[in-house]
Formats: sequence, structure tokens, C-alpha cells
Amino acid sequence: MRKLFHQLHLWLSVPLGIIMTIVCLSGSALVFEQEITRALRPSLYKVEHNVGDVPLQPSELVMRIGSQIPDSLQISSLQYSGNPDEVCMVSFKNAGRKTLSVNPYTGHVNGWVEGYSFFQTMRKLHRWLMDAPAKKGDSTLGKTVVGVTTLAMVVVLLSGLFIWMPRTRKALKQRLSVSCSKGWRRFWYDSHVALGFYTCIFLLIMALTGLTWSFGWYRSAAYALFGGKTETVAPAQSRQKPEQKDEKPGSERKGERKGKQQKFDYVVWDNVLDGLKGLYPEYKTISLTTTTAQVNPNVHSAMRKTDTVEFDARSGEIQNIRYYKDQPRSQTLRGWFYAFHTGSWGGVWTKLIYFLAAFIGGILPLSGYYLWLKKKKLF
Repeated sequence: MRKLFHQLHLWLSVPLGIIMTIVCLSGSALVFEQEITRALRPSLYKVEHNVGDVPLQPSELVMRIGSQIPDSLQISSLQYSGNPDEVCMVSFKNAGRKTLSVNPYTGHVNGWVEGYSFFQTMRKLHRWLMDAPAKKGDSTLGKTVVGVTTLAMVVVLLSGLFIWMPRTRKALKQRLSVSCSKGWRRFWYDSHVALGFYTCIFLLIMALTGLTWSFGWYRSAAYALFGGKTETVAPAQSRQKPEQKDEKPGSERKGERKGKQQKFDYVVWDNVLDGLKGLYPEYKTISLTTTTAQVNPNVHSAMRKTDTVEFDARSGEIQNIRYYKDQPRSQTLRGWFYAFHTGSWGGVWTKLIYFLAAFIGGILPLSGYYLWLKKKKLF
């Protein structure tokens, strides 16, 4: 049995080891993306204010922002932070995923919040080997190769763990330590064995959670394992056909076009925000959109556990709250899988552990190549 695991470990690592290194090292580079981005451009995330200063009401903030941006940009959402030292983030209907940083006390526009090209490249390498799909959810060769390699990595890690199992206490001590005084080959062998063991559980978690973004069948199985179901939603066009048959020409369609042309009254957001602050004395973020509000009440948690609040579009009166804890498991599992894949579930310390594990995971195939070539006397 040990010989079989040796063969599996070797002959999956030799052809796919370089891709495992690329995926792990690019993943380690992404762990602290948010922290690094904030540190490099602090003015886009932090704001100076005096004690007792109160953030502007949404309608006043929108008016001041409007005087500093082109008329072609339409505000779709405002995100207030529960931290008085942080800025307000503004999204637009026709600006893609870019957001605008705004001083919530003065309405001064600080600038656009955009990711650095380095991290964008690392993300493309990590997820698609630079072969990004044209549309979200589409399959590409790069995405498939990453998925297959991640599956192979799970087998490599489990087989490596089986091979690692010592038979004596002396062997256990040797496999948990790294010798630095017996030559390079012994050093790299001990590093491969010991560091592989120490990082195995974290690399397995990253691989098993990451596969949910590679294969639909795996995602369905993983969700089902934890009590969730992936729901298939019927196309919007087919759902609307029966309604379209009953429409009278020139009646409701005109009303719809007229309704679309009506501008949202941002004063409504003032009432919504006041109501939410009464319901949530403490919050991490409040995001206001023209239809709903998203509230993250978990001030000290890195998880995005948001409540969805519905309000009257004319008066701003809060009508219904869909709490995160009451959502179907299928809707919350994606967030949990993402948190356990990236290490964000436990804050900065778990991120640090994940960074080290992913970095070592990228080195393990390289040390494995070195040992294999030495054994074959090709190096």
C-alpha cells in the first residue's frame, strides 16, 4: 500500500507540480490584498475628523458628490461605515465594479478605489492561469486545468500524509524537524517532509473549498454535504411570457417606461438610515440601494453576515428585515466556503497562517523536483 501511495504522490506531482506552485504562490500573494491596498493608499480608506462631527445625511452627501462628478454617472448605492474613521464608498450604475471614496463629513471626493494590476494578475493566475472566461461562470481551458490540478493536489497531500506516517518514535522526531547541518539534500528532504506535514491540513482546506469554484458537480455535492442545495432558477424571459400575453398595448408598457424615467428621491435614504441606526446601535457597514439596504451588524467579525432590509421607496419606512441567520443554508454556504478558502474567517492571524501555508505549498513541489532529480542523478 505504501508503494502505491508513493507512485501516486510522485506521478501526479511530476507533471502538475509547476501548476501547483503557480496556484499556491499566487494564492499566497492574494491573502493580504486588502490590507496591502489600504496601506499603500490610506487616504482612500481613512478620514480625519473632529470629535463630535456627524456624517452628512445621504441626500446631502449625494448632492455634494454630484457637484464633483460627471452628470453621466448615476449613484446606485452608498456604503456607510460604523467606524467613524472610515470613508463612505459610493457605487454607480454605469461605472462597473469601481467605487468612489468620499469623506462622509464633508462630501469631498477622495478618488476612485481600484485594485492594483499586480493583484489582478495574481487573481487571473490563481483562478484561470491567465485564461479568464468571457462571462462569469463560463468554462475555459485555464479554469479546467486549475480545477484538475487542485483535485490532483488533494490526492498528493493525502498520499503524502500516508507516506509520512512514522513507524517508530525516533522516526517521528526526525520527520517533525529539519536538519541544517547534514548537507543540502538532507535539508530539502527534511523541509519537504516536515513542512508538508505542518501545512497539510491548511492546504487541504484551501483545495477542498477552492474546488467549489472550479466544478459545478463538486459545488452541488459539497453544498449537499453541509445541508444546502444549489437551486436552478428559470430564465427570466420564460417567466415573463405569460404576463406579456395579458398586457394591453399602450397601457402598462407606457407606465413602465414612465416609471423607469423617474429619478429616485435620495431623501428617502435619510429616513432609511435613521431607522436603521435605531434598529442597529452598532454596525460594521450599512449599504443603501434604491430597493433595499444591507446591514452588517457584526462589528468585530471578518465574515460578511448581512441582514437585508426592505423599505418603502416613497417614504423610506422600513417594512421587512430578512436576517442572515434565517437565510437558507444554500445562500450562506458560499460565504463560509470563501472565508475558509482565504483564511478570512479568523481575522489577521488565520490569514497569516494561510499565507505561510500557501507559500510553503508553492515551495513543496520545487523541493520535490529537486529530490526526484537528485535520486535520478539528473541534478
